[in-house]
Amino acid sequence: MSDGLVDIPTAAVFGAVAVIGLALAVTRARRDLDDRTAPMAGLVTAFVFAVQMINFPILPGASGHLLGGALVAILVGPWVGALCIAIVLAVQALLFADGGLTTLGTNITNMALISVFVGYGVAMALRGLARRSRAGLVATAFVAALVATVGASLGFVLEYAIGGAAGAALGTVFALMSGLHALIGVGEGVITAATIGAVAAIRPDLVYLLRGTAAPLELRTATEGTGA
Repeated sequence: MSDGLVDIPTAAVFGAVAVIGLALAVTRARRDLDDRTAPMAGLVTAFVFAVQMINFPILPGASGHLLGGALVAILVGPWVGALCIAIVLAVQALLFADGGLTTLGTNITNMALISVFVGYGVAMALRGLARRSRAGLVATAFVAALVATVGASLGFVLEYAIGGAAGAALGTVFALMSGLHALIGVGEGVITAATIGAVAAIRPDLVYLLRGTAAPLELRTATEGTGA
């Protein structure tokens, strides 16, 4: 979202939501950061930054692109993942003028909070499937990414419904954002599934979603076969 899409009071409210959410994430992320999570967090942040630079316009002042919310949630957990996405959004807004400064809070709310936690919630709901086989893990990643992407777009619609200032009808905004992000979600699901599958095939212990559970047998066998 660029500046001017929502009025200042709405931007301020969701800016406060973003600050509170990130403050909580900083507190909780300390428990998840270790010698496995910290390097992975840096890698996924760089990856998400790269893929988010490719975008296309949906509405005047709004663009669509891959989000990476479910990807970071599954690999490094929701709290660290939220911080990763927030860092990407802040750098884009401050250094590349990609996203408005007054709407940075709304963007963080949608992409670093809603997308990450919706994606993680879906992944946790399907965790049993993810533990059964590599195919189950890949399917879980796909569904989580798809739902998370649409969820983030609905956050945009909610903010626009509260204080939209661009002049577009709410029905039009809803149809464009939800419809196009459903398509984006398919692409995001494919990329997320492929990435999670590749990481899990080599180092299933690096996948946050699988912590505290036995990785799928085929993943454990493959890892043992490499002598890792």
